[in-house]
Amino acid sequence: MRRRGEPSGGPVRHAYGDDPSQYGELHLPQGESRGVVVVIHGGFWRARYDATLGGPLARALAAHGWTSWNLEYRRVGTGPGGGGGAPATFDDVAAGIDHLELLGLDTSTVVALGHSAGGHLATWAAARGEHGWPERVPLTHVISQAGVLDLRAADPLSDGAVRGLLGHPPTEADARFDPAQQLPLAVPVWCVHAPDDVDVPIALSRDYVQRAGAAGAQAHLVEVTGGHFGVIDPSSPAWARQLEILDVLTR
Repeated sequence: MRRRGEPSGGPVRHAYGDDPSQYGELHLPQGESRGVVVVIHGGFWRARYDATLGGPLARALAAHGWTSWNLEYRRVGTGPGGGGGAPATFDDVAAGIDHLELLGLDTSTVVALGHSAGGHLATWAAARGEHGWPERVPLTHVISQAGVLDLRAADPLSDGAVRGLLGHPPTEADARFDPAQQLPLAVPVWCVHAPDDVDVPIALSRDYVQRAGAAGAQAHLVEVTGGHFGVIDPSSPAWARQLEILDVLTR
């Protein structure tokens, strides 16, 4: 996809709702755009982690020729950034992606790039139209960076983060929120994960890719170095590998 962009003088914030956390930061590349990447930050869905985590990646993507949309959403907790959980967090991600249609962008290529809990939300968003959410701007590809792709398997992680998101222990009744229960997915997914990740075990990505393949979906495991956070460091080999993946999408 090619679209003539405008010179980027820094991101422009656009609200997609009335809550202070319902916004995205739009970064435009110099010259023509190769497509749109929705950056969805992690932090185990908790309010104390915000879109500043996605800022470096959004800037790096714009420098690489992509239009990037650094998406904020309501998270779990009280106070600033809070008010999320199921379904509010999911409502926000769906609405934030659909807001792209109002920004005058070519949305023929829209990649969701999400880290950790953001990888969960990015992969979930590719199937949102089948589980009760509007889907005015469909995703065409997903890159999950150390994603929490199976809520039931992730239940022991980070002091009950999954239970905080759902409001209860995860079960098969939570399929509308759980990528592992939404296979086969209609778009390709790249699961980028480091074997030495101690926050989100690589087994979650390995199992997802194996199950996706068995279900007839396109999913690829890309093993990198750098632990849990190397995948969101624009100076890392793990990030260089992700740029290679994005390059393939525009050939």
